[in-house]
Amino acid sequence: MKKLVLLMSLVVLLGIASGSALAQSENSYYFTTYFANNVSAAPDATLRIVNDGDSAANPNGILYASIYVFDDSQELTECCSCPITADGLLSESVRTQLTANPLTSIKPPRGVIKVISSTTESDVSTNFAPNTPFPGLRGWATHIQSVANKNPFGPSPYSQTETELADSNLTAAEQSQLEMLCKFDKMLSGKPCTCTPEDFDF
Repeated sequence: MKKLVLLMSLVVLLGIASGSALAQSENSYYFTTYFANNVSAAPDATLRIVNDGDSAANPNGILYASIYVFDDSQELTECCSCPITADGLLSESVRTQLTANPLTSIKPPRGVIKVISSTTESDVSTNFAPNTPFPGLRGWATHIQSVANKNPFGPSPYSQTETELADSNLTAAEQSQLEMLCKFDKMLSGKPCTCTPEDFDF
């Protein structure tokens, strides 16, 4: 009997813990993912982000996906801030939009993508206004895998996987650094990544 009570108590505790984890996930506003095999011989990868439509604390319903793209040497190559309306979908091509105009003019074959869900646009068109992090965006990314080996340049054949963006911890220092790097990138290159209009998602 005591074992049964103990087992039931553990189930209840696990249920509470799981509920807490889900609650934390619902309040996420900072996400990370990766890209690989970003070469002409391979298929293109895609970053997709949706606005879950919960506008209770965001009257206009619009959220911005502030996107920061890094190469595998931890160098920011491009950044942009894309609006997504309530229940809207943003689809970004890794090759033609997120890595098309890198600061060094060399397209990274692999790297990291960071996204902040924000109620304010934070990019070059608004004089580098800071992000106002706010939950409500959810994202996924496709990943191009080289079947033969783990070389970021291939070779073929390639396969494709898709994963949800990873919930991450956004510190004040990290946010400030991302915004300053984006400003620096714009000052040097003048070529932010581009945002796909919602009606043209692929």
